Amino acid sequence: MKIKNLHLAPPLLLAPMAGLTHSALRTLLLQFGGVGLLSTEMLAARKLPVENKHISPFLVRTEQERPLSYQLLVGAAEDVAPALEALHRLQADAVDINLGCPAPKVRRSGGGSSLMDTPELVREIIAIARKRTALPLTAKIRLGESFSEQRLQSFCQMLEGEGIDLLTVHARLRKEAFCRKPHWEWVAKVKEWVDIPVIANGSIFSVADAKKCLQISNADGLMIGRGAASTPWLFADIAREVYGFDIPKVRICLPVVYADFVTALVQRFVPERRLGRLKEFTHYFAENYFFGHRLACDVQGADSVEQAWQRAYAFFQRNDAEGVAEGEESLAEVIV
Repeated sequence: MKIKNLHLAPPLLLAPMAGLTHSALRTLLLQFGGVGLLSTEMLAARKLPVENKHISPFLVRTEQERPLSYQLLVGAAEDVAPALEALHRLQADAVDINLGCPAPKVRRSGGGSSLMDTPELVREIIAIARKRTALPLTAKIRLGESFSEQRLQSFCQMLEGEGIDLLTVHARLRKEAFCRKPHWEWVAKVKEWVDIPVIANGSIFSVADAKKCLQISNADGLMIGRGAASTPWLFADIAREVYGFDIPKVRICLPVVYADFVTALVQRFVPERRLGRLKEFTHYFAENYFFGHRLACDVQGADSVEQAWQRAYAFFQRNDAEGVAEGEESLAEVIV
């Protein structure tokens, strides 16, 4: 897939997720391969121009993290230009406008999915963004407050008309929780209404999910969210088995994967920004174990990264002795 001068190969995108899609997770995904476009966490457009890229957990990155899309949370049109100037300085590869986040705090700020209720403001925001950057400009939406083909079609076509280069559709209504089945058939509707690439998002946790989603949605590609944290090798599996990319299949040693994430956190983030992100990641990664809730609870109750690692390592010793033995050398080098 090509959007402007950016080639996405394969057309698999990382979803922006608060507390998750930071540098440590991104490099973990890159170890396995298969990611066409990485993403930052959601960035507040108003605060972005004064963020310190060397210490901000939202902006810390390594050279290998490319191509990287920066997602903007915008609530006012006047915040767009300064934010884009900051992204140019940060050498962003693409810019995504958040039009789908349903979090109450985000909606109260006038951003996220609340913007779908004010299409004229969205039109102004996108128009300004398009004039201010030549970078690929994308948007992520939900299906709306309720099912309405007329409203959704009008909104999507407006985005295309104002210069959006790619549209990601999280196939749920605004109030629908993650536990609800996504409506991938509505992505197919959007695909018929616009000529720009359409990406499907929502509950893709396996190769089988990816195949089913593509069959139903007819999407041009997929965006993976929570599955990236629970199974960081999922992109590689889908790229290999769905898109035919020649990516070697490697043996997964879960304790080492976890240790690599911990190491990256410690190396790149200031101390006060580490533990919360480790807890967030562990919540999903623990799903790989039959008794994973114990791992998640143990880490959740930790008061420091050091204590969290000690508890996680003890869990691995009890529940994955083979993995600990296999990764003994790597695990011994973990410094927290």
